[in-house]
Amino acid sequence: MSVHDPAEGADRSAAAPAPPALFDRHDLLRQRKDAEFASFYRAQLRPLVGFLINQGAGVRDAADIAQESMTDAYRRWGDIEYPKAWIHKAASRALVRKVAHVEELVEEVPEPTSLLPRPDAIAEWEVRHDALLILRSLPPRQRQVMAWTLNGFTPTDIADHIGLPAETVRANLKKARRAAAARLKEREEDQ
Repeated sequence: MSVHDPAEGADRSAAAPAPPALFDRHDLLRQRKDAEFASFYRAQLRPLVGFLINQGAGVRDAADIAQESMTDAYRRWGDIEYPKAWIHKAASRALVRKVAHVEELVEEVPEPTSLLPRPDAIAEWEVRHDALLILRSLPPRQRQVMAWTLNGFTPTDIADHIGLPAETVRANLKKARRAAAARLKEREEDQ
């Protein structure tokens, strides 16, 4: 039997485990990332669902798309420079893809979720929020621009995120505002 250790003289740094401080640092970075994302998620999820509804999505689809977009954001969290803009752009694109692939719209009875604990409450909410009814009456591009505007984006921001010239965004926003004002005036006259 030999007393010679075969690993003797070999490079031990490759096989040696990382020092505990390195694991602690990675854990701290991961915890910080998770805390940042959790805060962002709590602050942005419901407004994101509303944003999608304002663009014409049904409540169930809006909640699903928002959740999927948030999942994608979490995966890319370290690479996203402007999270609010990124999440709105990702969700808006997902909605466009969904609408483009829908062959037949079927009205489904939604099931309760954490975003919509009482599915029947959406009808009550819609009645109280005239803006949604007005948005639904707008052409798709005007509705899209208004939805971005209602979520705090400027025309220049919107143009950057949806890939249109800023002048086109401003023109659609102007038309949407005029149409909304006309519909509000009609409603006041009818009352």
